[in-house]
Amino acid sequence: MAVPSWLERLRAASKTALVQDGKRKVHYQFEDGKEMAEEYDMKTGQLVSRKWREKSTLGGTGKWQVEVGDPTLPLLGAPESELIKESSSNPVFMRKDTLSSFQWRIRNLPYPKEVYSVSVEKEQRCCVIRTTNKKYYKKFPIPDLDRYQLPLDAAALSFTHANNTLIITYQKPKEILAAEEELQKELKKIKAANSGDGDCKTQ
Repeated sequence: MAVPSWLERLRAASKTALVQDGKRKVHYQFEDGKEMAEEYDMKTGQLVSRKWREKSTLGGTGKWQVEVGDPTLPLLGAPESELIKESSSNPVFMRKDTLSSFQWRIRNLPYPKEVYSVSVEKEQRCCVIRTTNKKYYKKFPIPDLDRYQLPLDAAALSFTHANNTLIITYQKPKEILAAEEELQKELKKIKAANSGDGDCKTQ
């Protein structure tokens, strides 16, 4: 059975935790040198962000790649970046999960709902957004399903459109819901530092 293999990797990783601003921040260091950083809302247990980083080809530290959460977060505080973001009319693609589903939001898409179609490409293991007016096209994977080696299910996929934003929802399969519940139990065992304590505490 493939499901435990990813959970086992998470369990085997060296983990540090920090509680700050109502969020539990967990940093994972894997044996292959990859790093993953996650943030969870302390009240709901909901995943707020997930980022990945691996060593560059020269062995230096690579840049963080955002998988879940707002890709503009690292730029906050720089006034010029805020101005650029506000004036941009390009579509902004981001993932914001809920406890029961994976969810993606594409901002700055003004076309009515009937223009869009969202489908699953099982062979390519991705979802595809198309528009009848040929104005927007996007393919994106669901890394969580790949990590747990689960098939994509077209019945789990739905979408809606409001306020110039296309919202795509994919219901999490029961295997992932069970694995996430297990992981939350594991994370609660890590002694978390508070933001004033300096360094994070390791498991």
